[in-house]
Parts: sequence; C-alpha cells; structure tokens
Amino acid sequence: MKAITYSCYGPPNVLKVKDVEKPVPKDDEILIKVQAVEVTKADCEMRSFKFPVKWFWLPLRCAFGLRKPKRQILGSYFSGEIVSMGKDVLNLSAGDEVFGAAQLRLGAYGEFVSLPASYTIVRKPENMNFEEAACVPLGGLNALHFMRLANIQKGERILINGAGGSIGAHAVQIAKSLGAEVTAVDKAIKKDFLLRMGVDAFIDYTKEDFSNGDKTYDVLFDMVPRSAYSKCINVLTPNGRYLSGNPNLAVMLRSFFTSRFTNKTARFAFAKETREELLTLKQMIEDGSIKPIVDRVYTMQAAPEAHHRVETEERTGAIVIKIGDRQSD
Repeated sequence: MKAITYSCYGPPNVLKVKDVEKPVPKDDEILIKVQAVEVTKADCEMRSFKFPVKWFWLPLRCAFGLRKPKRQILGSYFSGEIVSMGKDVLNLSAGDEVFGAAQLRLGAYGEFVSLPASYTIVRKPENMNFEEAACVPLGGLNALHFMRLANIQKGERILINGAGGSIGAHAVQIAKSLGAEVTAVDKAIKKDFLLRMGVDAFIDYTKEDFSNGDKTYDVLFDMVPRSAYSKCINVLTPNGRYLSGNPNLAVMLRSFFTSRFTNKTARFAFAKETREELLTLKQMIEDGSIKPIVDRVYTMQAAPEAHHRVETEERTGAIVIKIGDRQSD
C-alpha cells in the first residue's frame, strides 16, 4: 500500500509517499481503508518535533524516537471504510463507513490502518462525506469535553480565544447549540468563517485586546498556549469558569490557586476522546447542530503543502488529505 511517511524530523518536505507493507488485523482489530485524514498541529509538531509546551519534550522524545521517529506514518483522526476484521470483533462490520481516532497508534496517513475495535471509532454521519467527517474527531471530541466541563447554561456569555482552529470552531457550534452568546477571538482572516459558524461577536486580536473594556464572560475557553493568564481570569464574572486547552506548567499551578482561593474556577483536564462523545457528535451533526469545517483538501503527494498551510495559520477551517486515488465527494 502507499503511505505518507517521514524517516527524520524536519520541515514539511521530509514527508514522502512510499510503498509500505499493508497491515494485517489481529483478532480484536479492524482493518480500515482510509479515505481522508485531518492534518493537525500535533502532526506538524511530531514531524518537526517542535512543541509549544516544552516541559514534556524529553519523555516525548524517548517515546517517539530519540534520533528518528519510531512510527513513520502519522495520522490520528480519519474517516474510512472497514474492509475486514479479526474474529473477536462484534460491534462493527465489513463495509461500515466509519470515523474516529487512531490514538498514539497513528497510521492514518496510509491507505490502510489496523486498529483495535475498542478505539473511539463509530459509523460516520450520513450527512457528511469522508473529508468532512475526518475533521470532526479531533476538534469535536476536545470541544465537547471542554464545553461539558464548562457546564454552559442558556444565555451565558462565552469567549473562545483561538476560535478559528478545529477545536475552537467546534466549541463555537456546541456552545451555540447550548444557548450561549459566543464571542470569538482570532485573526481577521478567520472572521467570515467564524461568523458562518454562528459567533455573535468577533475580536481581531491584532487590533484589540479582549481584556480591555468592561465586558465580562461567564466562561472563557482558551486555546492559545501563551495567552496572559491574569487577563483571562480578570474578564470572568464572579463564579466564572476558565478552561485551558493548551496549558503550560505555570497555568496548571495557577489554576489550582484560582479555583482554591477565589470565586472563579480554572480547569485544564485533558479530553478522554470516548466512543460516547463521538456518538453524541454524530447525533449533533445529523441534527444539524454541527456543520462541516473543511478549509482545503490535498492529495497524498501534496502532504508537505498541507502541513505548511497548517503551520502558517492561514487556514479557515480544517486541512484534509484525501487518501488514495478516490475522487472527492
């Protein structure tokens, strides 16, 4: 089979399409013909081995490979079709069109991937094509996790800092479905996209500091790794909730003291990405609460260009690689 591989850490051009051995499913695994895969910031960070949060650099390097990557096929969030399975798999069938997460097994940059049936993989929504469905698991699962932590009530005001990414765009839609008034913070190029997602107000951070002025928020969901923690806390109402999707060690420590000694709450719990959450997202998609967020679709050969677009942050939505020679729906 063909796969997008990388044999050394570096810039996007280290990605090469090569012939590799097709995986064989074990008794508890399903073999999936991958149709589409989202290109994520994590993919780019693993490829270059440059992470915004530095404190876990050494354990990650040991896990992923000191001198070169141990797993040379990236790709965690995908859509595809089950072609075969092991004898112990009961909840899925050959021919099922699915979407989900490959976790740290990775491998979705290849034409086939074999994964345990216990992973977060479910039948894809009927009203999304493969490219659209591949964009849901990363952003949707993380956004749903944090919006549930926020316990949003109808009529509350939420500010989403870094709303133009995959997680932020899904958080906008989930918050709106819960009846919140949503303010999005990002660069101007993402304004029209976020208005289509349903935001009530938009702040261009290059021209305006959201912490200036008198407006306060019941919830602040922060996807920006180096944002000013004190400014975020200061714009919260009494009993307001701060949620960090990209916490560094300082934010983790300060969150503890904020929750313990003030009338505000700060949390950073990481998403578990469960099957129940993905099924909830599927239902929301089929109900029309969540819309597709695809920005561009690339071929396997254009994977370096896809990575470059993610890294430049000029995208308005999610970047997808179409796997194989199938025509886009």
